[in-house]
Amino acid sequence: MITPTETTGTAAEAQPDPTPAVAPKKIEGRSPGRIAWDRLKRDKVALGGGIVVILLILAAIFAPVLTSLFGHPVDQPHPDQINPDLGLPKGAFGGISSNYLLGVDPTFGRDVFSRIVYGAQISLTVAFLAAGVSVVIGVLMGVTAGYFGGWVDAVISRVMDVLLAFPQLLFSIALVSVMPDSLLGLSGSGVRMGILVMVIGFFGWPYIGRIVRGQAMSMREREFVDAARSLGAGSVHILLRELLPNLVAPILVYTTLIIPTNILSEAALSFLGAGVKPPTPSWGQMLSDATKIYTVDPTYMVVPGMAIFITVLAFNLFGDGLRDALDPKGN
Repeated sequence: MITPTETTGTAAEAQPDPTPAVAPKKIEGRSPGRIAWDRLKRDKVALGGGIVVILLILAAIFAPVLTSLFGHPVDQPHPDQINPDLGLPKGAFGGISSNYLLGVDPTFGRDVFSRIVYGAQISLTVAFLAAGVSVVIGVLMGVTAGYFGGWVDAVISRVMDVLLAFPQLLFSIALVSVMPDSLLGLSGSGVRMGILVMVIGFFGWPYIGRIVRGQAMSMREREFVDAARSLGAGSVHILLRELLPNLVAPILVYTTLIIPTNILSEAALSFLGAGVKPPTPSWGQMLSDATKIYTVDPTYMVVPGMAIFITVLAFNLFGDGLRDALDPKGN
């Protein structure tokens, strides 16, 4: 005989479970860009370098605004700020004061802050344009040599070897000395900047060309390239649609690392007198002027030197972090 307890069960068993069913957590896929950004956010040093880079770019773009707010016209002399007996800025540390945040130059008394900000325009413009020239030529030559191989690879590789052995500095100085004051609608410092961009960019493409060539050689034997060939895709389609999209990461990383090298090259050429013409400000030119008085007024050398140091360091830190973030084998 079945008792009522056995039929209906206990009171606890009759009550519904108060805990609602929890749906399983949905697995969210992440794109390669999202993965790279998550890695980059964890690298505080690289983020700090990236922030400094952005601030430098903004300072160069809004140089007229910053000069009007915190400085003086870039070429306006202030002889009243120079001690006529010593030929040096009045006051300590190169004449630094509330009116002249970074002091004045010892020659004409011009505002150093304004010249540093406008000098950033020259350095960053030359560096970015030269990097663009190097990337375009280097990617084109590198992917062509790596994909086709054979005599095409041999010819392009020998051209790279010749350019890497060419004395870029001497060639730049010689080219500047024979160039006219006006060329292709440019005049004065515009001609000098154009020469710097072409020389630095042209002699810099073999570096990225070698990197792209090696990557293209390893990718041309991959399955997705063989699949494209089996579907009847031509060489141009494979180069533009299959190889180049997979080369974006190394190209982007190398671009961020070649920009500080170009900044140093522009500063070195300006230091030697092959850069922009005075009175157009340039960090390398300011360092060259400071060599005459650095024993009695070191501030005028420290300020542009620190500007170059901070800029190059920020780009290098950001480039290293970006390389780690885009590494597919990274954590």
